[in-house]
Amino acid sequence: MKRKVSRLVVVAVTGAVIGMLMLESRSRAGGMPPVDAAATFKTKCAACHGADGSGETAAGRSLKVRDLRSAEVQNQSDAQLYDLIAKGKGKMPPYEKTLGADTCKALVSFLRHLKK
Repeated sequence: MKRKVSRLVVVAVTGAVIGMLMLESRSRAGGMPPVDAAATFKTKCAACHGADGSGETAAGRSLKVRDLRSAEVQNQSDAQLYDLIAKGKGKMPPYEKTLGADTCKALVSFLRHLKK
């Protein structure tokens, strides 16, 4: 019984990942609207940065991430924030290749809405 459940979970997760990759591929090709930045933030960023951008998560405290709502972050230019997202920094991975430039730009816009 446990093996069947494990197999079902693996199949479901694999299907979800393949579906997301297909959506991203179609989105970048111009076949679909861009990915929702809030949803992307939730799936890619919130584990460390928190849903509100505060960094008040176990991972965020451990990695000493900055509060994305802070003046220190918000005073950076869009280009600086884009570079951080696209190229990564420290333990933060680069996202430009996996998410695409348009999604990285959308994430910058989303960060602007996190102001304190």
